[in-house]
Amino acid sequence: MKLWYIYIMTNKPNGVLYIGVTDNLLERVKEHKLKVYRNSFTAKYNCDKLVYFEEWKKGDDAAIREQQFKKWKRDWKIKLIVDMNPSWMDISLNWNFDFDKLRE
Repeated sequence: MKLWYIYIMTNKPNGVLYIGVTDNLLERVKEHKLKVYRNSFTAKYNCDKLVYFEEWKKGDDAAIREQQFKKWKRDWKIKLIVDMNPSWMDISLNWNFDFDKLRE
């Protein structure tokens, strides 16, 4: 079964927040870290740390949730992050990225 993810990237604790949705979290986070899309928001603000994510079974539900997040006040988003990840650790640090695959 394919899963969908809503995720939040940042540049530092309490820094700039980026909210996205994807069906391949591993690859999408790699793209953010490598700044594959040089003119994107995350590249411009160096949002390369994954600090929050949720799994969803349906893409439509994930897209609705993403839009809800984007309308929330910043304080609500920060509370969501802190509840799951109080130290704002980059959740993806222990993932085994194959960065060479993306650079080809």
